[in-house]
Amino acid sequence: MTSRERTQKALSFSKPDRAPRNLWALPYVSLFRKDELDAVLDKYPSDIESPERSPGGGNDDDIRRLSKAGAYTDEWGSVWEVGEPGIIGEVKHPALADWSKLDKFQPPWDSVTKRDLSYVNRYCDQSDKFMLSSVSARPFERLQFLRGTENVFMDLACDEPEIRKTLAMIHEYYLLDVSAWAATNVDAIFLMDDWGTNRSLLINPEMWRAIFKPLYKDYCRIIHDAGKSVFFHSDGNIEAIYPDLIEIGVDSLNSQLFCMDIEGLAKRHKGKITFWGEIDRQHVLPFGTTEDVRNAVHRVRNALGEGCGGAIAQCEWGKDNSRENIEAVFEAWL
Repeated sequence: MTSRERTQKALSFSKPDRAPRNLWALPYVSLFRKDELDAVLDKYPSDIESPERSPGGGNDDDIRRLSKAGAYTDEWGSVWEVGEPGIIGEVKHPALADWSKLDKFQPPWDSVTKRDLSYVNRYCDQSDKFMLSSVSARPFERLQFLRGTENVFMDLACDEPEIRKTLAMIHEYYLLDVSAWAATNVDAIFLMDDWGTNRSLLINPEMWRAIFKPLYKDYCRIIHDAGKSVFFHSDGNIEAIYPDLIEIGVDSLNSQLFCMDIEGLAKRHKGKITFWGEIDRQHVLPFGTTEDVRNAVHRVRNALGEGCGGAIAQCEWGKDNSRENIEAVFEAWL
């Protein structure tokens, strides 16, 4: 069974020979622990790959920017600061912190309208891996990068007309981006937005449904019309919107299961969506023993049906996670 076949069976709940593997190596690991990364991937090859870099690792420009501490300006005009090499930084000077700049502001249209994705098809055609696009639409996070997080929450609460105008512009940009990826030979397209705290959604679920759900529904329609799957990532406790994401057509969802009621999620949603990992990266992976890691994997497996469809063996490898704990994840899935 090829990696593509194995992942497609997981997505259709058709009992693959094992759960597909997917390792997200964050930039620090890719930059400064590459020998360890290569050794783990040699022992436990990933079934899911990207024509660029892994979903957790960013693209080549991101990796170069993160190789050293300092400031850089992204293509949307916001200034980021990287405090430690290999660790994703923060926006310190949002491009639209002052609404007076909005009238003349434009997204970086050329980055999607003039982009050449022909290499993507060549990469896909030479591989039997399940191919996932680079991160595409992330409207909520882009709002924060452009406006600043505190400003965004205040703008949403007050229903400022400027925030609606900005979000419409962002949505138009991502419709182009998703459509471009949908025209390639990738198997799935990757959407993301971090929506949860450790306890609940960041905004009222009804506000989420009114403002953001229609955007994701548009992206899902484009992706499904092209015969591809929708992969979605969101950090935090997002139990409140699991049914909504299923309703609009998300096929595979990467969420922080250990922030939520894993068994409850499985009881309510197993067989309706593929659980794309994960294993607890707040506590178990950085601080636990290999036995703790195995127990965490077994808990997920037991809840989700022993990995016989509907589950992907995914975890994230951050700076402070040992190689032994990462290997224990994939060992336990077997």
